[in-house]
Amino acid sequence: MIVRPSTGWQTILADLSMILFMIAASALANTPEKAQPVAKAHAAAAAHTPPPAPVQASVRAEPVGVWSDGAGAPPLAQWLADQGSDPRLRVTIVVRHGPGDQAAAFARAAALAQSAGERGKNARVVVEPGTSRGATVTLGFDTEESASAT
Repeated sequence: MIVRPSTGWQTILADLSMILFMIAASALANTPEKAQPVAKAHAAAAAHTPPPAPVQASVRAEPVGVWSDGAGAPPLAQWLADQGSDPRLRVTIVVRHGPGDQAAAFARAAALAQSAGERGKNARVVVEPGTSRGATVTLGFDTEESASAT
């Protein structure tokens, strides 16, 4: 035979929650008069502040082709010509740089976008700091929503 107690941990937790609520309500009711205008000012400022824009990840497709800047790699224009001319393919240029090399990385990204020709005009260009330096160009079938959002 199993004997169940009439009260359990749920009842004890509910009692403790009620006690905590009553203490918090009592503390807020006894706030000094000087603190109330400050709270009202903060509430008014919060009411007029627009909410921050939601942070969303960039929606990108899996790459169907990847070109890396390195020894033995064909020129980017030639590689892009070999990949076909499907207008749905979107070019993404990623250039990573080390400390102090940011200006050179931007120049390299601009040069790659220019060498991509017509496809480079609608390319997504990302310049970011990283431990590995170099450039990577990918081709992917991105959705229309991601193309208009970036």
